[in-house]
Amino acid sequence: MKSYNDDSLVISEPNAASADGGNDIPAAGVYQQAARLKFAANDTFLKVLRERVDELFISTSRRRRDCIEMYLKSATIFAWSVASYVLLVFWSTHWWEALPLAVSLGVSLACIGFSIQHDGGHSAYSSRKWINSLTAMALDLLGSSSYFWRKTHNTVHHTFTNITGHDGDIDLGILGRLSPHQPRRRFHRIQHLYLWALYGFIVIKWQFYDDFRSLINGRAGNFKVARPRGSDLVVFCGGKLLFFSLAFLIPMFFHVWYIVILFYFVATFVQGILLSVVFQLAHCVEEAEFPMPESGTTGIENAWAVHQVETTVNFARRNRLITWFSGSLNYQIEHHLFPKICHVNYPAVAVVVEKTCQEFGISYSAHDTFLSALMSHYRWLQQMGRAS
Repeated sequence: MKSYNDDSLVISEPNAASADGGNDIPAAGVYQQAARLKFAANDTFLKVLRERVDELFISTSRRRRDCIEMYLKSATIFAWSVASYVLLVFWSTHWWEALPLAVSLGVSLACIGFSIQHDGGHSAYSSRKWINSLTAMALDLLGSSSYFWRKTHNTVHHTFTNITGHDGDIDLGILGRLSPHQPRRRFHRIQHLYLWALYGFIVIKWQFYDDFRSLINGRAGNFKVARPRGSDLVVFCGGKLLFFSLAFLIPMFFHVWYIVILFYFVATFVQGILLSVVFQLAHCVEEAEFPMPESGTTGIENAWAVHQVETTVNFARRNRLITWFSGSLNYQIEHHLFPKICHVNYPAVAVVVEKTCQEFGISYSAHDTFLSALMSHYRWLQQMGRAS
């Protein structure tokens, strides 16, 4: 069993202890259920890449984590979110005041997810475990479980990226077809039109259904997971209680219940659209690969690092606003290769990664603009909705 553990959440064979070095689901849990998929053992590309990225940080004196830019950015985002919430709940009295504030709140909450929670959940925010844990719990404040996110995202998605039947992030059930290996239904022929609206409901689904289902049945998607216990259970319950208090109980002291629900929906719908679209532009576009095990085997053709590059696509790398807002998730290739490096470093790391990919003949894909990536996702939805 070969595994690679450095500053990245890297694992070459998914029957290893976990995708982040053994802190999550044991092999007897997730990976026995993953048909013991095995990636090719050749790790030369990853070895060279790691050496070059190490040299980048040494030569530039950059910090991998605990970056001052990240702390300042977090303060800005939290201030934006708190201001939007306070003005929406305690100040607005007319719909034309409440609507832009609800939109602002939804955008700021997505930004918390992209930047603060995401880095914390990957142990990329700080070298101190308690800071990573605290920032990861921002997701509980947003109404979703950081515990179950760690299981499904860190452990499953970051290992089995774009592998149908294993990566739950590309599984919309019967509602949509994102992979050529998923069954097609007749109504998928118009999914390029209706899925955009459904993306807005993803956060509501997490808050009210997915987390509670996982807590009850001990499953996350297709995999069994350990239910939270002890402090993890306290965080789960406390996070849900705090979220429902902030989202519904407190606002209902100042506004009638149906107004509260309406503007909760506006903020959460905006948040869901943004979170979904950023993910889809990285993995569900024309340039991304959707590999499956070789016929009659459990082997994946490429080594793990090559697999991550070829199943992931960057976009709008020169757009500083998108880079800031998305937590550098427009540099998704770099994130999948080095998820334990703070995202403020990804633009610099990308130069090294792209050059190394070129030398090894590995396809490194990137859309120049957000719009071109958006259109590629649109065309991919069309293609997946057509009859073969």
